[in-house]
Amino acid sequence: MLVRRLWIGAYAWVLPKFNENTDAKDTSMSKLSPPEVRVATLQERDWVLSTIEVAFINDPVMRFSWPRAKEYLTGIRHVANAMGGKAFDHGSAYLAPGFSGVALWVPPGVHPDLEPIGALMVETVDAALHEDLFGMLGEMAQFHPQEDHWYLAQIGVDPFFQGQGVGAALMKHALARCDTDGTPCYLESSNPRNISLYERFGFERVGEIQVGRSPIMTPMIRPAQG
Repeated sequence: MLVRRLWIGAYAWVLPKFNENTDAKDTSMSKLSPPEVRVATLQERDWVLSTIEVAFINDPVMRFSWPRAKEYLTGIRHVANAMGGKAFDHGSAYLAPGFSGVALWVPPGVHPDLEPIGALMVETVDAALHEDLFGMLGEMAQFHPQEDHWYLAQIGVDPFFQGQGVGAALMKHALARCDTDGTPCYLESSNPRNISLYERFGFERVGEIQVGRSPIMTPMIRPAQG
C-alpha cells in the first residue's frame, strides 16, 4: 500500500512538470531562429543521402516506384545521387544542423546523370510499372528548361524535424545564391504537399506530369529575380 502511495505521489508531481516542459517546448518552437544552413562536404555525402532516404519515405512517386521497403531503400539513394550528386562538386549541396534537412541544387550548365536512373529502374522496379515510369521520365525531359537554370534535384527534411522551418531555411539559403546569379530555377514536385512551400518562394506551376497509374508530378519554374 505504501509503495502504491509513493507511485501515486511521484506521478502527481511529475505529470505537471512533464506537461509544462512539453508546452514550453511547443510554445518556444515558433520563436526559434531559422536553422543555419551551410554547404555539405564530399565527406558528408553519405549522411546527406541518408536524410533523403527518410525524408522521401512517404513520397507518392518514390513509393509508387518502390512500394516495398527494401527496394525503396536501395533505389532512393541511387536516384538521389544520380539526380543531385553533382551538387557536391559545385558547393551547392546544402544541409541544416544535425542533417535535419538537406537540398541538392544542380548549377547552370551541369546535368543530372539520367542514364543510371533508367538502368536502376529496369533492374529494381516491377516490370508492370515500366511503361508509366518511363513515360513520366520522358515528359519530365519535355518540361525541363532549355535556358541556363538552377535545378533543385532533391530537397528533404527528416520527418522528426519537420514543422520547424528547416525546409524554408534551405530554400531561402539556396535562392539567395540563385538570385545573385540572376538565373531562373526549376524543380519537379513529386509531393503535392510541398507545392505551397515552393509557391511561397516564387515558383510557378507550368504543368502536370501524369502517365497511366502514376501519381502527379508538378514541374515548377521560378523566374530570374532582380
